[in-house]
Amino acid sequence: MHIKLKNKKLYFDNYKAKSALGKRGITANKKEGDYKTPKGTFKLKCLFYRKDRVKNIQTLITKKKITKNMGWCDDPRSKHYNKLVKLPFKFKHEKLYLKKNLYDIFLVIDYNNKPTIKNKGSAIFLHLASKGYKSTRGCVAVSMKDMQILIKKINNRSKITIY
Repeated sequence: MHIKLKNKKLYFDNYKAKSALGKRGITANKKEGDYKTPKGTFKLKCLFYRKDRVKNIQTLITKKKITKNMGWCDDPRSKHYNKLVKLPFKFKHEKLYLKKNLYDIFLVIDYNNKPTIKNKGSAIFLHLASKGYKSTRGCVAVSMKDMQILIKKINNRSKITIY
């Protein structure tokens, strides 16, 4: 399945979902910390979820349970830049196990991998939207309802086009 994001709307099959994206819009020239969502077509790599908050996940994409010691490196100085890391971790990173619900369930957008280029942007996810669909730091965000519909339709070959 192919997902398209245009004008803060996510389209898949005959479904349209409201979404949030980077505070400063979409860019073809993503940089770490620029609050922009990368433009392009990317695979959806893996689904992460909080087992204590999300039950009965029905999906064909690879999935991983989020644990308290999981993080994602967003520090260009680290050799683990833009990768899953185990906490504690000495470089700058995002915790994946949050009090907020944003990361209760999320998909990794396969951006800036193979090769990973320092300062080109990291931790680009399709995650849950905050109340009011507030802008993200570069990710794409949808409601829990829309996420649950989406994950039933995707698999390890699914892609997202952001434009």
